[in-house]
Amino acid sequence: MGKRTGIVGLGNIGRAIARRCEALGHRIGYFGRSRKPVDYDFFPDLTALAGWADILIVATPGGPETEGLISAPVIEALGPEGTLVNVARGTVVDEDALVAALRDGRLGSAGLDVYLNEPRPDPAFAALPNAVLYPHHASGTEETRDRMAQLTLDNLAAFFAGQPLPTPVN
Repeated sequence: MGKRTGIVGLGNIGRAIARRCEALGHRIGYFGRSRKPVDYDFFPDLTALAGWADILIVATPGGPETEGLISAPVIEALGPEGTLVNVARGTVVDEDALVAALRDGRLGSAGLDVYLNEPRPDPAFAALPNAVLYPHHASGTEETRDRMAQLTLDNLAAFFAGQPLPTPVN
């Protein structure tokens, strides 16, 4: 209770995380490309969000725009009591800066579900008692897998009907 959770990327996943954290009594702040019509605090500066947050959860899409977004200054702003959680893409976090901050006590802890070199995380993480590693299975619920299967079927049906795909990948 009373924690401040910063969310990087307030899309579907980020909003779902925010609702769960809010239910636990957390105050929510977020960083994204634009302000959303939500009752959370918007931070146009990612480093400012990290400085405000006790926990920073990364849920932004991957790609060239977000590569290295969680940089050394962002990690440093979280501080020795802060926690970084990455459920986005491994490319979003500067892993060298993260390992150094965890090792040197400049960041309190990290929970990672994705890595730069999947499926094998940097071995340096395994030596850190303040890093929790998970093998990129956070979405592995029965409900999520059912929805993924239905989405695949919806995309195939649209493709064969000559209609726009519900979730195209370019």
